[in-house]
Amino acid sequence: MLSMFGLVGGLILLVVLTMRGMNLFISAPLCALLVALSNNMALLTGDTYFVSTYMSGFTSFIAAWFFMFLLGSLFGKFMEDTGAADSVARYIVDKLGMKKAVFAVVAACAILTYGGVNLFVVAFSVYPMALSLFKDANLPRRFIPATLAFGSVTFTMTSAGSPEIQNWIPIKYLGTTPYAGWEVSLVVAIFMALFGYWWLKKLISKAIANGEVFEHREDDPEIPQRDYPHPITGVIPLLVVLILSFSLHSYFGHNALIVALAGGVISIWLINNKYFHNLNNAISEGTNGALIAIGNTAAVVGFGAVAKSTEAFQVAVNIMTQMPGNELIGAAVAVSVIAGLTGSASGGQVIALPLLAPHYIDQGVNPEELHRVVAISSGALDTLPHNGYVVTTIRAICKETHASAYWSMFAMTGAVPLLGLILAIGLFIFI
Repeated sequence: MLSMFGLVGGLILLVVLTMRGMNLFISAPLCALLVALSNNMALLTGDTYFVSTYMSGFTSFIAAWFFMFLLGSLFGKFMEDTGAADSVARYIVDKLGMKKAVFAVVAACAILTYGGVNLFVVAFSVYPMALSLFKDANLPRRFIPATLAFGSVTFTMTSAGSPEIQNWIPIKYLGTTPYAGWEVSLVVAIFMALFGYWWLKKLISKAIANGEVFEHREDDPEIPQRDYPHPITGVIPLLVVLILSFSLHSYFGHNALIVALAGGVISIWLINNKYFHNLNNAISEGTNGALIAIGNTAAVVGFGAVAKSTEAFQVAVNIMTQMPGNELIGAAVAVSVIAGLTGSASGGQVIALPLLAPHYIDQGVNPEELHRVVAISSGALDTLPHNGYVVTTIRAICKETHASAYWSMFAMTGAVPLLGLILAIGLFIFI
């Protein structure tokens, strides 16, 4: 009982401290230590001990994603420093009007995500354009994280045909295809896109009605009007990333992003070289931003590694994966809760599916229906405040606080997918 209280208490404490803005390099290991102590985990020695387990999770994330974070950060910083992002933003505002600023950001994120570009990289890449669009349209900048996330993880990441890993993990366990349950997936994706966009616009409109406007900051890029390159020079690098990522994904997996982002960075440098204000400073800031972003995320991943290694976590998994009642509802609840505990959509699937898949398949559950429900449910409660993508996007990329930016982000990435999940299960059960 103490071990379960420690696991849940550690998670709640991490969420509270994250919302209050405490440094994750301090809060994440402290909360992980609470979980370890309450589960009688050795601290410094033994087969599985706290320091080793935490640092294993921390370093494995950095080893897997360092180059993507570095190149993604440099890509975004180059787009910003050359004025390419500003140029694209102003062109969109001139042609579509300021009311389409939010739509432009959502569309850019959706296209890149469905094209196979990793979620973190999409945030790095689109943020400079989003900042310019929100500035020109005078929209409250605290909604930028929600806008980026809505286009990236709500109706694209877990939809049929998506190349993101959240749509591919179930294939290994269920023997399905990336297009499993595509008819229901299409209906759910359209619902989430339309309802989510309406809700996001309503939230922003309400903030504007309350007097909120775009707030300039000292570290915002200031690029003179005369230095703007042609808008197409900002679009070409994004297309380079998209095309390379899509064409190389089947050969190199997520490592294709290294080549894609390197191509994007090089293309910006070649096309807009004369528009750089301070190339050395852009490289320095991009590198520092990448280190902060990946460090914050790795700190949270370390907490998840400790949590997953405890007996209490295994008990929670067993309870979640043996729920009575409708199998699709049971799978959805199990994956959602485990994803929330680990702060990872893919983590929720990888932990739950080895237990769920054979059990439910033996009971005659349609594998395609199970695939789609698992995929959609993994993308809901995973975006609690301690989720790595949430932390990186709000703090490291957009430089906002959880207190100001998180709730609108959760509305888009938590509440909307939960409604989509209910719709998907209903369609599978009753149609």
